Amino acid sequence: MMEEGFVIHERLAADTILLGRSRLCEVRLMNESTWPWVLLVPVFPGIREIYELSEDQQLRLMVESSRLSRGMMEAFSGDKMNVASLGNMVPQLHIHHIVRYSSDPAWPGPVWGTRSPTPYTPDELDQCRSRLSPILKALA
Repeated sequence: MMEEGFVIHERLAADTILLGRSRLCEVRLMNESTWPWVLLVPVFPGIREIYELSEDQQLRLMVESSRLSRGMMEAFSGDKMNVASLGNMVPQLHIHHIVRYSSDPAWPGPVWGTRSPTPYTPDELDQCRSRLSPILKALA
């Protein structure tokens, strides 16, 4: 259930596509088709850091992050899963989950700032949603 007063940061709203909700988070797809890249955004207003969540919420976030990571690696057959909470550009707590490949254009470095984003085409977005659908059900 979404907490009263929760609003997604404008940068996240502009850069991502809402896929659905888990018990704790909005689940959002980064509109960057180079990498399978999903964000978990806890639905609590004013939260910037994981430690600001209650212990139960922290544990739930870890469970959801682990399920998302495992599901994405299985669905997209990656070489490495990058999970990060930086918040340098967007202060609202959000956790990045990025499937990486040793052949991707940024490997082995970080994905940030390496190139201009390549948005999903409608067909690519439909295919990605289809692959992510069972994972979203596991987060509910």
